[in-house]
Amino acid sequence: MKIRVINPNTTRGMTDTIGTAAQRIAAPGTVITATQPAHGPVSIESHFDEAISAVGVLEEVMAGEREGVDAYIIACFGDPGLLAARELTRAPVIGIAEAAFHMATLISTRFSVVTTLGRTGIIAEHLLEQYGFGHHCRRVRAAEIPVLDLEDDGDAALTRIIEEGRRARDEDGIGAIVLGCGGMADLTDEISAAVGLPVVEGVTAAVKLGEALVGLGLGTSKVGDLAFPRAKAFTGRFEHLSHGAGLVG
Repeated sequence: MKIRVINPNTTRGMTDTIGTAAQRIAAPGTVITATQPAHGPVSIESHFDEAISAVGVLEEVMAGEREGVDAYIIACFGDPGLLAARELTRAPVIGIAEAAFHMATLISTRFSVVTTLGRTGIIAEHLLEQYGFGHHCRRVRAAEIPVLDLEDDGDAALTRIIEEGRRARDEDGIGAIVLGCGGMADLTDEISAAVGLPVVEGVTAAVKLGEALVGLGLGTSKVGDLAFPRAKAFTGRFEHLSHGAGLVG
């Protein structure tokens, strides 16, 4: 089974962290390939960042189709380009926020999210409502750390996340915590031990869901709005996408 884990930002260290966490949790025989776009933001912390990064995500899916990938993971908690990516392939495509929310509801009736910045917390709140998990989540909390601090000042960032996790445990009436950033993929065990609650992290959750869907023979439906895009001409910098539908159809 081939799973392509796409880090939508362009920071190589974060891609390596995500890939290592994914491979560690994967079943024997599952081959994890961690990739990132050639162009885009070094971190994703806004709607603007997400919009720019989505094009790179789609290009990575197109490349994966030529390589026979069985499932894709979009390893950013905003799930940028998720539905568009699903249009491009019959393989399962899983966003890490959606995966983490699903997993958290299987082990607890209420959870809180601990993410990086307050503004990305608002984006997570939108996703909770969009995916139908708003009534399961008690609160979205921000540790107020820039995403790249997870790479550049890891110990201080971990301390802030644990502090916020303990506040969630003591104040929110929850049974589990969801980590709200792909860059936290390698921190689950430490945070869970320090906070004393189950901690769900989206990259690893998405890998296991991807393996399950492939094992069940379930792929993205090509009936309705997730059918392959109609072939049409693109111009300018996106001219190379003009025959995108033909590549995957």
